[in-house]
Amino acid sequence: MPPSQLAPGVEIVAVPGRGLAVRTADGEFLTVRTGDADETTLLGRLAGRTAGAGTEPPAGPDPDSDPEVDRLVGAFGAAGYLADERPPSAWPTGLRDVRLLGDRELTEPLAAYLRAAGAEPRPGDPGDPAAGRPAAVVWCLDGPVPDGLWDAADRLPGQRVAWLRCHREGLQAYVEPLAADPGDVTSAHIRARRLAATPAHRELAAYWAGPRTGGAPAGLTPAAAGLITALLADDLTRWATGAPEQGRLPARRRLRRVDLRSLTVTEHPVLPVPDVAATPVTAR
Repeated sequence: MPPSQLAPGVEIVAVPGRGLAVRTADGEFLTVRTGDADETTLLGRLAGRTAGAGTEPPAGPDPDSDPEVDRLVGAFGAAGYLADERPPSAWPTGLRDVRLLGDRELTEPLAAYLRAAGAEPRPGDPGDPAAGRPAAVVWCLDGPVPDGLWDAADRLPGQRVAWLRCHREGLQAYVEPLAADPGDVTSAHIRARRLAATPAHRELAAYWAGPRTGGAPAGLTPAAAGLITALLADDLTRWATGAPEQGRLPARRRLRRVDLRSLTVTEHPVLPVPDVAATPVTAR
């Protein structure tokens, strides 16, 4: 019987007087009803230990001969608590060309994360984000987005170029959803949705347009920049490698707001904004 390791973040603990409990990746505790199964054998299987060629068999009953252990391991698998035995996918060669635009406070840590993941990030052209036909473009701003700055980049998904971005507004930063196909959420959609969702839409539009008067600078700390760029790198890596998504919302329909004071992240669902139908021409 091959080993069946617990998934990352899933752990089992022996509770005095109550048997075994599993702590899920979400931090919940669930009781494990082991029945007649040998707990030592079960724990060994879930830790990935099994006898192999040239090794001594583990102490206790042979795991191959314990159907109750097999049943429990199968239940862990059905609940999603076992690790995927397939090795993680490497970043495909054809998707490694990633162009970075924006402020160095964000692009430099992002480049380091992407290189570690297997991509080949390099500076892009703000005047022509699609120049050179990269696989993806990421634009990071340490401030609000000026009107029209991202209009050309919003057309990248229609050219089959992935488009990801973030920006800061005061002590809040926004990590927008990755757009990789026509019909995905663009920055223009985000602006329209945010204006529609607030009664202060005139004030928000004026804030974006500027000018703005501020006091002490509210720049990004290294920790905040690291968090924001780690979120971007994770989104892009999952897109490139096909790794499963995490979280309660689909990555392409999720706007994340980062509070730079507490470094907490909240997720908000967002949908594309349909094109406005043209006004019909009335025959005279």
